[in-house]
Amino acid sequence: MTYKKFEMELSGKKLTIETGKLALQAGSSVTARIGDTLVLATVTMAKKPRANMDFFPLMVDYEERYFAGGKIKGPRFMKREGRPSGEAILIGRMIDRGLRPLFPNEIRNDIQVILLPLSLDEENRPDIVGMIAACTALHMSNIPFDGPIAGLRVGMVTGDLVINPTIEEQEYSELNLVVMGDKDRLTMVDCDAMEVDDETMKVAFKEAMKALEPLTSFIDDIRKEIGHEKLKVEDLAKPLELSDEDKEAIKKLKAASKPMLKKYLFNSPKGSKSERWDVLNKMEEELVEKNASKFVTGDRDEEASKEYLSKLLGNFFHDYIEEQVTLAILDSDQRVDGRTLDQIRPLSAEVSILPRTHGSGLFSRGETQILSVVTLGSPGDDLIIETMERNENKRYFHHYNFLPYSVGEVKPLRGAGRREIGHGALAEKALKPVLPLEDEFPYTIRVVSEVMGSNGSSSMASTCGSTLALMDAGVPLKRHVAGIAMGLASDGKRWKVLTDLQDLEDGAGGMDFKVTSTRNGLTGVQMDTKTRGLSSEIIEATFPQMRKAIDEVLTVLETAIPEPRKELSSYAPRIIQMMIDPEKIGEVIGPGGKVIRGLCSELGVDIDVNDDGIVTITSTDPVMAKEAEERIKGIVKVVEVGEVYRDVEVVRILPFGAMVEITPNTNALIHISDIDWERTPRVEDKLKIGQRVDVKVVRMERGKIDVSMKALKPRPEGFSESQSRDDRRSGPRDRDNQRNRNRPRPNFKRN
Repeated sequence: MTYKKFEMELSGKKLTIETGKLALQAGSSVTARIGDTLVLATVTMAKKPRANMDFFPLMVDYEERYFAGGKIKGPRFMKREGRPSGEAILIGRMIDRGLRPLFPNEIRNDIQVILLPLSLDEENRPDIVGMIAACTALHMSNIPFDGPIAGLRVGMVTGDLVINPTIEEQEYSELNLVVMGDKDRLTMVDCDAMEVDDETMKVAFKEAMKALEPLTSFIDDIRKEIGHEKLKVEDLAKPLELSDEDKEAIKKLKAASKPMLKKYLFNSPKGSKSERWDVLNKMEEELVEKNASKFVTGDRDEEASKEYLSKLLGNFFHDYIEEQVTLAILDSDQRVDGRTLDQIRPLSAEVSILPRTHGSGLFSRGETQILSVVTLGSPGDDLIIETMERNENKRYFHHYNFLPYSVGEVKPLRGAGRREIGHGALAEKALKPVLPLEDEFPYTIRVVSEVMGSNGSSSMASTCGSTLALMDAGVPLKRHVAGIAMGLASDGKRWKVLTDLQDLEDGAGGMDFKVTSTRNGLTGVQMDTKTRGLSSEIIEATFPQMRKAIDEVLTVLETAIPEPRKELSSYAPRIIQMMIDPEKIGEVIGPGGKVIRGLCSELGVDIDVNDDGIVTITSTDPVMAKEAEERIKGIVKVVEVGEVYRDVEVVRILPFGAMVEITPNTNALIHISDIDWERTPRVEDKLKIGQRVDVKVVRMERGKIDVSMKALKPRPEGFSESQSRDDRRSGPRDRDNQRNRNRPRPNFKRN
């Protein structure tokens, strides 16, 4: 392939696309570069379709490489990149959702898109650069793909919308809106926001689509110059070979099923998901039984005829049912459960479901049921995130679990997959704008949402469950956050927006438009579609219907728990925070961590110290937490002359006095003359090791501390000193020095 280079200006920066230099054996490969961030995108399609495949097999993988940022990471004995980070999985899923609707569904050849960041700067995020590279590589390849599309990010800094903000600008942005599409349609939306109002969000969508126009034109120009001829779908995916008899049989089965749909499917408004599927299975059985005799031939008896019809139904019946559900909505606003287009299924919300957890909430919307549970921990329990781009410590994180019983299935358990990670991240970012600041609530917060039942948008139910559980745990959320999934029924010409979509409504021509919001504004949006993209008209129409639903869900949440609990659970740890002089941090930690580990072990507490001198003590036992606080105060206390220390321990006996520990790791000397007003011949006559006494600081010289016991006792009446004050009260350090001066010097002889 001949090397080619293309350039354009994108939001004031140069975008460079290069091809023909790297990965020449891939089906198509390009590098995209903005600033010094450069990402390689490769697209490869298997030469043969996969056998017995009933869905389109697309894989989009975003591979992190630490060398791109000039970093060596990982554990000491394994510096190779391991399993993808959560962030890499989310980027791959995001791009997958934007690309997938534009492939023909009939393709059964494996298609793999790999994004490999090769260079990172500290200004431009690689996700958008990779998104542009993937769209370009696909559009110029020979793979059938309804491009061109592209991707970009919209931020809002100081109230102004910014296209592709820098990493620094994102830190101050109230909006992080990522889209894929062109000037007329959007195929993917992924957004988190700081309670942005609906009108501002709609303007942001319009600005995004406007900014996509020159970018998609640029990608189309690249294809026109060096693109490959697209393969025909019929050459890749062999259509199901149907004889004239097959076609006639399908036509008759469809005709026979229509009155049955009215009788069974649309006549059970309160039916559950499982009941609807039972109805459909019975319909299939009834269609076969009633029509089998009509297809008996000389070579086919009635049993063979039943087998023949069952096979035909397996090829088209499910898609046909979804098509009829869509037509019922478009023709007569009729939904399978009898709801109106803007009606939510029955809602319920409860808190304090579990007896010993720190907080719990149960949220149900129809058959979708989520149990969310909060666990509070010390700052040291935070989640350490190490990725190619950044390192950070997360004090709030959400985990989502989807076990097979939630949809009545039996499957092996394999841990969290890409879907679970994506749904967990969506519910997590929905709550971030309303969480308290760390100095207000210094706990580490983990929320786990267990899906108890699923029939439509368990991620949005997880947002609602998380709100309930967090408030039940006493986390001071600013406001309630609710989530709802909006759907779409469309046939290419007509369309209608649905509130709270479920099972059969999520077919071809649909969308999954998830929105989370407080009463003040949006906190998250995620959209993917089974159409060729959503127009601005559809997006505009979704918002008022969405807002009505969000307000209804918020009312249910507010009724269940109007505000966060004032007190934490009795089983939750308590936190005490104190500030120490940063120069004293070493004394609290001790050599090799000996001091702080000793306190944690002895008192059963967790102690965290940051570089600013903030000490956080966490314990389920308030008495031990208070004891730890007093111990640390003692360690860092600055001793001053005149201070009194009560009940200190004698730790050493000397010929001229005794050493006492006035604070942890701080000893002071009681000179023999300071033990009592009366003369003390021997220290042992008055003091013993382990004895506890009260002392007063009387002198501090050159880092040495002198304390006195007699200074805390009244002076006896008529007491007279037998020696001059200068002789008797000269400092013990001076007497030590005098003693050293009078000591005979050793006689060293020179050889």
